[in-house]
Amino acid sequence: METTSKTRKRSKTSRRATRTKKKKKSIKLDIPILDKVMTKGGSSDFLLVLFTAMLAIFGLIMIFSASYYYSLSRYGNPYYYLIRHGIWLLGGVIVFCFGAMLDYRCYRKVAPWAAIVGLILLLLLFTPLGVSYNNATRWLGLGPITVMPGEIAKFCAILFTAWYLGEKPDRIDSLFRGVIPVVGVGLIYAVLIVRQPNLSTALTVVGIIGCMLIVAGLHKKYIVLAFAGAFAGVMALTTVLRHTYWYGRFASFLDPFADPLGDGYQVVQSLLALGSGGLFGKGIGQSVMKNLYLPEPQNDFILAIIGEELGLVGIMFLMALYCAFLWRGVHVAIHARDQFGVLLASGIVLMVAIQVILNVAVVTSSMPATGINLPFISYGGNAILLFMFGAGILVNISRHEKKEETVIKERPEQ
Repeated sequence: METTSKTRKRSKTSRRATRTKKKKKSIKLDIPILDKVMTKGGSSDFLLVLFTAMLAIFGLIMIFSASYYYSLSRYGNPYYYLIRHGIWLLGGVIVFCFGAMLDYRCYRKVAPWAAIVGLILLLLLFTPLGVSYNNATRWLGLGPITVMPGEIAKFCAILFTAWYLGEKPDRIDSLFRGVIPVVGVGLIYAVLIVRQPNLSTALTVVGIIGCMLIVAGLHKKYIVLAFAGAFAGVMALTTVLRHTYWYGRFASFLDPFADPLGDGYQVVQSLLALGSGGLFGKGIGQSVMKNLYLPEPQNDFILAIIGEELGLVGIMFLMALYCAFLWRGVHVAIHARDQFGVLLASGIVLMVAIQVILNVAVVTSSMPATGINLPFISYGGNAILLFMFGAGILVNISRHEKKEETVIKERPEQ
Protein backbone atom coordinates (compact mmCIF):
# COMPACT_ATOMS: atom_id res chain seq x y z
CA MET A 1 0.00 0.00 0.00
CA GLU A 2 2.85 2.34 0.89
CA THR A 3 4.52 1.81 -2.49
CA THR A 4 1.29 2.58 -4.39
CA SER A 5 0.74 5.82 -2.43
CA LYS A 6 4.33 6.86 -3.15
CA THR A 7 3.91 6.21 -6.88
CA ARG A 8 0.68 8.25 -6.88
CA LYS A 9 2.44 11.19 -5.22
CA ARG A 10 5.29 10.98 -7.76
CA SER A 11 2.84 10.96 -10.68
CA LYS A 12 1.02 14.02 -9.25
CA THR A 13 4.30 15.92 -8.87
CA SER A 14 5.38 15.01 -12.40
CA ARG A 15 2.04 16.24 -13.77
CA ARG A 16 2.43 19.56 -11.94
CA ALA A 17 5.96 19.94 -13.31
CA THR A 18 4.81 19.31 -16.87
CA ARG A 19 2.01 21.85 -16.44
CA THR A 20 4.41 24.54 -15.22
CA LYS A 21 6.77 23.79 -18.12
CA LYS A 22 3.89 24.19 -20.58
CA LYS A 23 2.94 27.50 -18.97
CA LYS A 24 6.51 28.77 -19.20
CA LYS A 25 6.74 27.76 -22.83
CA SER A 26 3.52 29.59 -23.69
CA ILE A 27 4.96 32.91 -22.40
CA LYS A 28 7.80 32.95 -24.98
CA LEU A 29 7.24 35.05 -28.10
CA ASP A 30 8.52 33.81 -31.42
CA ILE A 31 9.13 36.97 -33.48
CA PRO A 32 11.87 36.36 -36.09
CA ILE A 33 12.66 40.06 -36.66
CA LEU A 34 13.25 40.70 -32.96
CA ASP A 35 15.35 37.54 -32.68
CA LYS A 36 17.69 38.89 -35.35
CA VAL A 37 18.26 42.37 -33.90
CA MET A 38 17.90 41.90 -30.15
CA THR A 39 20.87 40.77 -28.12
CA LYS A 40 20.66 37.34 -26.52
CA GLY A 41 22.77 36.16 -23.62
CA GLY A 42 25.80 37.94 -22.25
CA SER A 43 25.90 39.92 -19.04
CA SER A 44 25.72 43.72 -19.02
CA ASP A 45 28.33 45.93 -17.39
CA PHE A 46 26.59 46.59 -14.05
CA LEU A 47 29.00 49.36 -13.00
CA LEU A 48 28.41 51.22 -16.26
CA VAL A 49 24.64 51.12 -15.67
CA LEU A 50 25.15 52.23 -12.05
CA PHE A 51 27.37 55.21 -12.92
CA THR A 52 24.99 56.28 -15.70
CA ALA A 53 22.06 56.23 -13.27
CA MET A 54 24.05 58.18 -10.65
CA LEU A 55 24.99 60.89 -13.16
CA ALA A 56 21.41 61.20 -14.43
CA ILE A 57 19.90 61.43 -10.92
CA PHE A 58 22.56 63.89 -9.76
CA GLY A 59 21.79 66.02 -12.82
CA LEU A 60 18.05 66.02 -12.10
CA ILE A 61 18.64 67.16 -8.51
CA MET A 62 21.01 69.96 -9.52
CA ILE A 63 18.73 71.15 -12.34
CA PHE A 64 15.93 71.57 -9.80
CA SER A 65 18.21 73.48 -7.44
CA ALA A 66 19.80 75.66 -10.14
CA SER A 67 16.57 76.52 -11.97
CA TYR A 68 14.28 77.14 -8.98
CA TYR A 69 14.28 80.96 -8.94
CA TYR A 70 14.78 81.38 -12.69
CA SER A 71 11.82 79.07 -13.33
CA LEU A 72 9.70 80.91 -10.77
CA SER A 73 10.59 84.30 -12.26
CA ARG A 74 10.00 83.32 -15.89
CA TYR A 75 7.08 80.88 -15.71
CA GLY A 76 5.62 81.40 -12.22
CA ASN A 77 6.26 77.72 -11.47
CA PRO A 78 9.43 76.70 -9.57
CA TYR A 79 9.07 73.12 -10.84
CA TYR A 80 8.88 73.99 -14.55
CA TYR A 81 12.37 72.84 -15.55
CA LEU A 82 12.31 69.94 -13.08
CA ILE A 83 9.13 68.52 -14.62
CA ARG A 84 10.30 69.01 -18.20
CA HIS A 85 13.71 67.50 -17.58
CA GLY A 86 12.12 64.65 -15.63
CA ILE A 87 9.96 63.83 -18.66
CA TRP A 88 12.98 63.94 -20.94
CA LEU A 89 14.88 61.74 -18.50
CA LEU A 90 12.09 59.15 -18.62
CA GLY A 91 12.45 59.22 -22.39
CA GLY A 92 16.19 58.83 -21.86
CA VAL A 93 15.60 55.70 -19.78
CA ILE A 94 13.50 54.26 -22.63
CA VAL A 95 16.17 54.95 -25.29
CA PHE A 96 18.83 53.65 -22.87
CA CYS A 97 16.97 50.32 -22.61
CA PHE A 98 16.47 50.27 -26.37
CA GLY A 99 20.18 50.91 -27.00
CA ALA A 100 21.12 48.23 -24.46
CA MET A 101 18.86 45.61 -26.08
CA LEU A 102 19.39 46.32 -29.79
CA ASP A 103 22.43 44.56 -31.23
CA TYR A 104 25.01 47.30 -31.91
CA ARG A 105 26.07 45.58 -35.16
CA CYS A 106 22.73 46.67 -36.67
CA TYR A 107 24.05 50.24 -36.80
CA ARG A 108 26.45 49.23 -39.56
CA LYS A 109 23.59 49.24 -42.05
CA VAL A 110 22.39 52.75 -41.18
CA ALA A 111 25.80 54.40 -40.62
CA PRO A 112 26.29 55.74 -44.21
CA TRP A 113 22.74 57.13 -44.20
CA ALA A 114 23.28 58.64 -40.75
CA ALA A 115 26.04 60.85 -42.16
CA ILE A 116 23.65 62.12 -44.86
CA VAL A 117 20.85 62.70 -42.32
CA GLY A 118 23.22 64.71 -40.11
CA LEU A 119 24.23 66.87 -43.10
CA ILE A 120 20.60 67.49 -44.12
CA LEU A 121 19.62 68.49 -40.57
CA LEU A 122 22.50 70.97 -40.37
CA LEU A 123 21.53 72.50 -43.74
CA LEU A 124 17.90 72.86 -42.62
CA LEU A 125 19.08 75.34 -39.97
CA PHE A 126 19.57 77.90 -42.75
CA THR A 127 15.97 77.56 -43.91
CA PRO A 128 12.81 79.05 -42.33
CA LEU A 129 12.73 75.98 -40.06
CA GLY A 130 15.78 77.32 -38.16
CA VAL A 131 14.96 78.90 -34.78
CA SER A 132 17.21 81.74 -33.52
CA TYR A 133 17.82 82.48 -29.85
CA ASN A 134 20.50 84.76 -28.34
CA ASN A 135 21.92 85.55 -31.80
CA ALA A 136 22.45 81.86 -32.62
CA THR A 137 20.48 79.53 -34.92
CA ARG A 138 21.02 76.10 -33.38
CA TRP A 139 17.49 74.68 -33.28
CA LEU A 140 14.95 73.32 -35.74
CA GLY A 141 11.34 74.09 -34.88
CA LEU A 142 9.21 70.99 -35.45
CA GLY A 143 5.83 71.88 -33.99
CA PRO A 144 5.88 71.86 -30.17
CA ILE A 145 9.42 70.46 -29.95
CA THR A 146 12.82 71.74 -31.03
CA VAL A 147 15.67 69.62 -32.35
CA MET A 148 19.38 70.48 -32.13
CA PRO A 149 21.05 69.18 -35.32
CA GLY A 150 24.47 69.86 -33.82
CA GLU A 151 23.85 67.25 -31.09
CA ILE A 152 22.58 64.70 -33.63
CA ALA A 153 25.51 65.46 -35.96
CA LYS A 154 27.98 64.38 -33.26
CA PHE A 155 26.40 60.94 -33.06
CA CYS A 156 26.12 60.69 -36.86
CA ALA A 157 29.85 61.47 -37.16
CA ILE A 158 30.67 58.73 -34.62
CA LEU A 159 28.54 56.16 -36.47
CA PHE A 160 30.02 57.02 -39.87
CA THR A 161 33.63 56.98 -38.66
CA ALA A 162 33.18 53.68 -36.80
CA TRP A 163 31.54 52.08 -39.84
CA TYR A 164 33.99 53.44 -42.43
CA LEU A 165 37.14 52.46 -40.53
CA GLY A 166 35.61 49.31 -39.00
CA GLU A 167 34.51 47.67 -42.25
CA LYS A 168 38.05 47.76 -43.67
CA PRO A 169 40.57 48.48 -40.90
CA ASP A 170 43.43 48.84 -43.41
CA ARG A 171 41.84 52.05 -44.74
CA ILE A 172 43.53 53.98 -41.93
CA ASP A 173 46.89 53.30 -43.61
CA SER A 174 45.84 55.20 -46.75
CA LEU A 175 45.58 58.99 -46.81
CA PHE A 176 43.09 59.17 -49.68
CA ARG A 177 41.03 56.03 -48.98
CA GLY A 178 40.92 56.33 -45.19
CA VAL A 179 41.88 59.66 -43.62
CA ILE A 180 40.57 62.25 -46.10
CA PRO A 181 36.97 60.91 -46.41
CA VAL A 182 36.53 60.84 -42.62
CA VAL A 183 38.20 64.21 -42.07
CA GLY A 184 36.16 65.64 -44.96
CA VAL A 185 32.86 64.66 -43.31
CA GLY A 186 34.06 66.13 -40.02
CA LEU A 187 35.12 69.43 -41.60
CA ILE A 188 31.82 69.81 -43.49
CA TYR A 189 29.94 69.28 -40.23
CA ALA A 190 32.26 71.68 -38.39
CA VAL A 191 31.89 74.48 -40.96
CA LEU A 192 28.09 74.25 -40.88
CA ILE A 193 28.06 74.20 -37.06
CA VAL A 194 30.43 77.19 -36.81
CA ARG A 195 28.05 79.17 -39.03
CA GLN A 196 25.25 78.81 -36.43
CA PRO A 197 27.55 79.99 -34.63
CA ASN A 198 28.53 77.22 -32.20
CA LEU A 199 32.28 76.88 -31.81
CA SER A 200 32.26 74.36 -28.96
CA THR A 201 30.11 71.78 -30.79
CA ALA A 202 32.31 72.17 -33.88
CA LEU A 203 35.40 71.56 -31.72
CA THR A 204 33.68 68.52 -30.19
CA VAL A 205 32.94 66.99 -33.61
CA VAL A 206 36.48 67.59 -34.86
CA GLY A 207 37.97 66.31 -31.59
CA ILE A 208 35.86 63.12 -31.63
CA ILE A 209 36.78 62.28 -35.23
CA GLY A 210 40.46 63.12 -34.69
CA CYS A 211 40.72 60.93 -31.60
CA MET A 212 38.81 58.09 -33.29
CA LEU A 213 41.35 58.20 -36.12
CA ILE A 214 44.13 57.86 -33.54
CA VAL A 215 42.32 54.89 -31.92
CA ALA A 216 42.03 53.29 -35.37
CA GLY A 217 45.81 53.51 -35.83
CA LEU A 218 46.51 56.85 -37.53
CA HIS A 219 50.15 57.35 -38.51
CA LYS A 220 52.21 59.66 -36.29
CA LYS A 221 53.08 62.07 -39.10
CA TYR A 222 49.39 62.88 -39.64
CA ILE A 223 48.96 63.53 -35.91
CA VAL A 224 51.86 66.00 -36.01
CA LEU A 225 50.33 67.70 -39.06
CA ALA A 226 46.98 68.00 -37.27
CA PHE A 227 48.56 69.70 -34.24
CA ALA A 228 50.51 72.01 -36.55
CA GLY A 229 47.28 72.95 -38.35
CA ALA A 230 45.54 73.68 -35.03
CA PHE A 231 48.43 75.89 -33.92
CA ALA A 232 48.36 77.75 -37.25
CA GLY A 233 44.61 78.31 -36.84
CA VAL A 234 45.08 79.88 -33.40
CA MET A 235 47.87 82.11 -34.73
CA ALA A 236 45.69 83.20 -37.66
CA LEU A 237 42.86 84.05 -35.25
CA THR A 238 45.10 86.26 -33.13
CA THR A 239 46.74 88.07 -36.07
CA VAL A 240 44.91 88.01 -39.43
CA LEU A 241 41.36 87.66 -38.02
CA ARG A 242 41.88 90.21 -35.27
CA HIS A 243 38.74 92.25 -36.05
CA THR A 244 36.30 89.36 -36.41
CA TYR A 245 33.56 88.04 -34.09
CA TRP A 246 35.65 85.01 -33.16
CA TYR A 247 38.62 87.11 -32.02
CA GLY A 248 36.28 89.08 -29.74
CA ARG A 249 35.07 85.82 -28.18
CA PHE A 250 38.65 84.55 -27.95
CA ALA A 251 39.95 87.72 -26.27
CA SER A 252 37.06 87.99 -23.80
CA PHE A 253 38.04 84.86 -21.86
CA LEU A 254 41.62 86.08 -21.36
CA ASP A 255 40.35 88.93 -19.18
CA PRO A 256 36.58 88.64 -18.59
CA PHE A 257 36.72 91.38 -15.92
CA ALA A 258 37.72 93.89 -18.62
CA ASP A 259 34.07 93.92 -19.72
CA PRO A 260 32.13 92.53 -16.72
CA LEU A 261 28.75 93.83 -17.93
CA GLY A 262 29.23 92.86 -21.59
CA ASP A 263 31.01 89.88 -23.18
CA GLY A 264 32.52 88.82 -19.85
CA TYR A 265 29.31 89.01 -17.78
CA GLN A 266 28.38 85.30 -17.74
CA VAL A 267 31.95 84.14 -17.10
CA VAL A 268 32.41 86.70 -14.30
CA GLN A 269 29.25 85.49 -12.56
CA SER A 270 30.45 81.91 -12.99
CA LEU A 271 33.82 82.66 -11.41
CA LEU A 272 32.16 84.48 -8.51
CA ALA A 273 29.90 81.47 -7.91
CA LEU A 274 32.83 79.03 -7.94
CA GLY A 275 34.92 81.24 -5.67
CA SER A 276 32.17 81.80 -3.11
CA GLY A 277 31.51 78.06 -2.83
CA GLY A 278 34.86 77.38 -1.21
CA LEU A 279 35.73 73.84 -0.16
CA PHE A 280 32.36 72.47 1.01
CA GLY A 281 29.93 74.96 -0.56
CA LYS A 282 26.99 76.88 0.89
CA GLY A 283 24.67 73.90 0.90
CA ILE A 284 22.22 72.46 -1.59
CA GLY A 285 19.68 75.09 -2.64
CA GLN A 286 21.63 77.96 -1.02
CA SER A 287 23.21 79.46 -4.16
CA VAL A 288 23.08 83.25 -4.53
CA MET A 289 24.21 83.48 -8.16
CA LYS A 290 21.24 81.46 -9.40
CA ASN A 291 18.96 84.26 -8.16
CA LEU A 292 18.88 85.93 -11.59
CA TYR A 293 22.60 86.84 -11.52
CA LEU A 294 23.90 83.95 -13.67
CA PRO A 295 21.80 83.73 -16.87
CA GLU A 296 19.99 80.38 -17.32
CA PRO A 297 21.96 78.61 -14.56
CA GLN A 298 20.43 75.20 -15.36
CA ASN A 299 22.10 75.06 -18.78
CA ASP A 300 25.76 75.28 -19.76
CA PHE A 301 26.94 76.95 -16.52
CA ILE A 302 25.32 74.54 -14.08
CA LEU A 303 28.79 73.50 -12.89
CA ALA A 304 29.21 76.96 -11.38
CA ILE A 305 26.06 76.42 -9.27
CA ILE A 306 27.33 72.96 -8.25
CA GLY A 307 30.59 74.58 -7.13
CA GLU A 308 28.76 77.29 -5.18
CA GLU A 309 26.37 74.91 -3.40
CA LEU A 310 28.56 71.82 -2.97
CA GLY A 311 32.01 73.40 -3.13
CA LEU A 312 35.18 71.88 -4.47
CA VAL A 313 34.25 68.58 -2.79
CA GLY A 314 31.03 68.41 -4.82
CA ILE A 315 32.83 69.13 -8.08
CA MET A 316 35.46 66.49 -7.29
CA PHE A 317 32.69 63.98 -6.58
CA LEU A 318 31.13 64.75 -9.97
CA MET A 319 34.49 64.46 -11.73
CA ALA A 320 35.08 61.12 -9.98
CA LEU A 321 31.71 59.92 -11.32
CA TYR A 322 32.72 60.97 -14.82
CA CYS A 323 36.08 59.20 -14.47
CA ALA A 324 34.31 56.03 -13.31
CA PHE A 325 31.91 56.19 -16.26
CA LEU A 326 34.78 56.76 -18.71
CA TRP A 327 36.79 53.93 -17.12
CA ARG A 328 33.96 51.48 -17.77
CA GLY A 329 33.50 52.88 -21.27
CA VAL A 330 37.19 52.38 -22.08
CA HIS A 331 36.95 48.85 -20.66
CA VAL A 332 34.04 48.14 -23.01
CA ALA A 333 35.96 49.55 -26.00
CA ILE A 334 39.08 47.49 -25.25
CA HIS A 335 37.12 44.24 -24.92
CA ALA A 336 34.75 44.82 -27.87
CA ARG A 337 34.30 41.87 -30.21
CA ASP A 338 35.16 43.65 -33.49
CA GLN A 339 36.74 46.84 -34.83
CA PHE A 340 33.35 48.48 -35.36
CA GLY A 341 32.50 47.93 -31.68
CA VAL A 342 35.90 49.28 -30.59
CA LEU A 343 35.47 52.49 -32.59
CA LEU A 344 31.79 52.96 -31.73
CA ALA A 345 32.45 52.60 -27.99
CA SER A 346 35.54 54.84 -28.27
CA GLY A 347 33.52 57.53 -30.05
CA ILE A 348 30.82 57.59 -27.36
CA VAL A 349 33.43 57.73 -24.58
CA LEU A 350 35.30 60.51 -26.39
CA MET A 351 32.08 62.49 -26.87
CA VAL A 352 31.44 62.48 -23.11
CA ALA A 353 35.08 63.16 -22.20
CA ILE A 354 35.58 66.03 -24.64
CA GLN A 355 32.33 67.74 -23.60
CA VAL A 356 33.23 67.50 -19.91
CA ILE A 357 36.67 69.01 -20.59
CA LEU A 358 35.26 71.83 -22.74
CA ASN A 359 32.45 72.63 -20.28
CA VAL A 360 34.85 72.83 -17.34
CA ALA A 361 37.15 75.02 -19.45
CA VAL A 362 34.30 77.40 -20.34
CA VAL A 363 32.96 77.65 -16.77
CA THR A 364 36.45 78.36 -15.38
CA SER A 365 37.24 80.88 -18.16
CA SER A 366 39.99 78.67 -19.60
CA MET A 367 38.53 79.00 -23.11
CA PRO A 368 36.02 81.31 -24.85
CA ALA A 369 32.47 81.08 -23.52
CA THR A 370 30.28 79.18 -25.97
CA GLY A 371 27.36 76.79 -25.71
CA ILE A 372 28.52 73.36 -24.50
CA ASN A 373 26.40 71.35 -22.08
CA LEU A 374 27.67 69.19 -19.24
CA PRO A 375 26.85 65.54 -20.13
CA PHE A 376 23.96 64.01 -18.11
CA ILE A 377 23.83 67.14 -15.89
CA SER A 378 22.81 70.20 -17.94
CA TYR A 379 19.17 70.81 -18.80
CA GLY A 380 18.16 69.84 -22.33
CA GLY A 381 16.05 67.13 -23.90
CA ASN A 382 18.21 66.55 -27.00
CA ALA A 383 21.38 66.15 -24.95
CA ILE A 384 19.97 63.79 -22.30
CA LEU A 385 18.38 61.55 -24.95
CA LEU A 386 21.65 61.40 -26.89
CA PHE A 387 23.84 60.61 -23.88
CA MET A 388 21.45 58.03 -22.45
CA PHE A 389 21.19 56.33 -25.85
CA GLY A 390 24.99 56.33 -26.14
CA ALA A 391 25.31 54.79 -22.68
CA GLY A 392 22.80 52.12 -23.70
CA ILE A 393 24.89 51.26 -26.76
CA LEU A 394 27.95 50.91 -24.51
CA VAL A 395 25.99 48.45 -22.36
CA ASN A 396 25.04 46.47 -25.46
CA ILE A 397 28.64 46.32 -26.65
CA SER A 398 29.64 45.06 -23.21
CA ARG A 399 27.22 42.15 -23.65
CA HIS A 400 29.21 41.06 -26.73
CA GLU A 401 32.63 41.20 -25.07
CA LYS A 402 35.30 38.78 -26.19
CA LYS A 403 35.44 35.84 -23.82
CA GLU A 404 38.95 34.91 -22.80
CA GLU A 405 39.57 31.22 -23.14
CA THR A 406 40.90 29.60 -20.00
CA VAL A 407 43.47 26.89 -20.57
CA ILE A 408 43.55 24.15 -17.92
CA LYS A 409 46.94 22.55 -17.66
CA GLU A 410 47.04 18.90 -16.70
CA ARG A 411 49.29 17.90 -13.84
CA PRO A 412 52.16 15.68 -14.84
CA GLU A 413 51.84 12.18 -13.56
CA GLN A 414 53.92 11.48 -10.48
